[in-house]
Amino acid sequence: MTQRTTLITGVTHGMGRALALDLAPRGGTLLLHGRDAERLAAVAAEARTANPETTVHTYLADLSDLDQVHAMAERIRAAEPRLDGVIHNAVAGGGARPLVREVSRQGHELRFAVNHLAPYALTRALLPLLVASAPARVVNVASMGQEALDFDDVMLERDYEGLRAYCRSKLAMIMATFELAAELAGTGVTVNALHPAHLMDTPGVRDHGLTPVTTTEEGVRPTVRLLLDPDLDAVTGRYFDRFTEARAHEQAYDRAARERLMRLTDDLVGGR
Repeated sequence: MTQRTTLITGVTHGMGRALALDLAPRGGTLLLHGRDAERLAAVAAEARTANPETTVHTYLADLSDLDQVHAMAERIRAAEPRLDGVIHNAVAGGGARPLVREVSRQGHELRFAVNHLAPYALTRALLPLLVASAPARVVNVASMGQEALDFDDVMLERDYEGLRAYCRSKLAMIMATFELAAELAGTGVTVNALHPAHLMDTPGVRDHGLTPVTTTEEGVRPTVRLLLDPDLDAVTGRYFDRFTEARAHEQAYDRAARERLMRLTDDLVGGR
């Protein structure tokens, strides 16, 4: 890690904070993202304390606003000479009020915006830096909770329920993982997705009224493996259930559905 630069989104609590504190002692440069300035500064201070030789830069942005996503990407490209890894960890869970439909700054369903559009837009904007730094890795923190997208109601304007929206957004993230991996074949940039652990002790799990059954540290290990394990140098376009390659929802393997999703996604985030 001593020469690596890694971006982690959503570090102010939960698994994001645990990832930052796991990677900090390994050295290199950490780019830590959050949307709360005070909490972000606190985690950055913890990371610097864990290893004073690790360079820590912070990036503040609300991922529910695509303008802020693009602006953060511009700041990263301007400030960072390289980027070896990205962990898209930030998440909008099922919500404390699961029957209340929420929307992003651009008017998109909130879970779809934060869990799919934002990581895709950020990856797309950072591709020149990732390719120039190759070999590089993108790790998308998805979920075993997946539900097929309804292309007649992608934004869940009918029969809204927060956990359904979350599951659909995570499947969209996996489908985009497969498409980006294929697009980037031969560039040295790999893209994989994983379900890190079951019902970790995070605010999202608790807010939805679920009982945590694992710690965030349980999710850190398989996530860091996808980022660093040399045995995975050539592995791309895969979905993992923790440490094991697994099969995602069947819609993820429907090429027509993936292409339809990516056309919609590119339109919503501003094209390629």
